[in-house]
Amino acid sequence: MTQKIAFIDANKADYGVEPICRALVDTAAEIAPSSYYAAKTRPWSDRAIRDLELSASITRIHKENFGVYGVRKIRAELRREGEQVAESTVRRLMKALGLRGIPRAKGPKTTKPAPETDRPVDLVHRQFTASRPNELWVADLTYVRTFSGWVYVAFVLDVFARVIVGWQVSTRLYTDLALDALRFGCVRGRGT
Repeated sequence: MTQKIAFIDANKADYGVEPICRALVDTAAEIAPSSYYAAKTRPWSDRAIRDLELSASITRIHKENFGVYGVRKIRAELRREGEQVAESTVRRLMKALGLRGIPRAKGPKTTKPAPETDRPVDLVHRQFTASRPNELWVADLTYVRTFSGWVYVAFVLDVFARVIVGWQVSTRLYTDLALDALRFGCVRGRGT
């Protein structure tokens, strides 16, 4: 109904209300002139007033958070501000406003095990303790999402001092990434 009213409002100066309504007869947009005038003089419903207020808040929150907040986070922020609002209402209003959050991307797949390869042997039997520096080093590989994409980080940790002794960063995951981190630790003079 709102779109019909807006269409008539946009064109009534050129054609008049009644001729537009006659032209819309037998279409999906059919509307009687009396319905148009009633809608123009009718006071706003409580829901329409609340939707208008919520729409302003939703737009503000979305903008303040760089356009990344979706329905759930905007609803949570509204609730923190004291607004009791249903998730479905936020979803409906965001859709009407043309606002969307940025979906979380799943992390890259870092392990591609082949059935014919064996798992590495646990040489320390899950005992991550050392009595002196450089007695036990452990390595790990992780990934971090940045604005330009995924970055892979390999690092080597001295278990005794709990200090990172070597690291390597790359924009692609390659086989020797952890070995490069180990070599870096050895070159820095930490290794024996």
